[in-house]
Amino acid sequence: MTTFRKTILAATAAAIALGAGVAPASAQDRWDWGGGRNGDREYRLIGAGVPILYPELRQTNRGRAFVMRNFDYNRDGRVQPREADAANRAFARVAGPRRDRFDWESRDRVVVVEQRGPQGGGWDRGAMRGYGFRQTSRGAMMRLDEDVLFATDSAELRPGAIDKLRGLANYLRSESGVRVAIDGYTDSRGTDAHNQVLSERRADAVRTAFDQMGVTRAPFSVVGHGEASPVAPNTTPQGMRQNRRVEVTLLGQRADRF
Repeated sequence: MTTFRKTILAATAAAIALGAGVAPASAQDRWDWGGGRNGDREYRLIGAGVPILYPELRQTNRGRAFVMRNFDYNRDGRVQPREADAANRAFARVAGPRRDRFDWESRDRVVVVEQRGPQGGGWDRGAMRGYGFRQTSRGAMMRLDEDVLFATDSAELRPGAIDKLRGLANYLRSESGVRVAIDGYTDSRGTDAHNQVLSERRADAVRTAFDQMGVTRAPFSVVGHGEASPVAPNTTPQGMRQNRRVEVTLLGQRADRF
């Protein structure tokens, strides 16, 4: 079982424990706080459990993202009463008695652990050149096809995916001021809701891989776009394969640097 899957299962187990009234120690460290920031997509809540949710979870995009990214256990896009109850308990434990004053941005502040890259702190230019960065309006962008990272219709990283990302992780540890955008995309097969969730999970899996290699979460923007913005027609197997991708952009960086 991969570390990523263990993390997801641990978070789910913690939420179920909270729903039963048992609050595990350090549960607040297990939640995914990455959605709903300024510029992210708008999260919407539907289902019988929505009226149960605290106003702070219903009425803010960060709150709605917190619910959907952590407590939609069966990934059906709906909030069931038991899921709402678990979300309330988890949020109450983190926010304390003044939920209305909860600072969502505090969840984005992490301690940066400095780690030395290869050869005493440098980064491997050959490895970075091999990614084939190209210049975009946002910065230097590399494209990772689904086949490199994931099995079909899965967000679980293949065994060799970490090795594929290791050169970039070394660079990011050495260049701690670089901001990174991770964008996930799918082809047009499946429902819009399924593709949206899959693209988010895949982008999150890549971010988690960087976390495992000692790269802080703070510089990351992680967004799933579903089947939007195809780079090829979805009418052929080759085109669909190109559209199933994760793009990593070094914001504000020049591609010719590599």
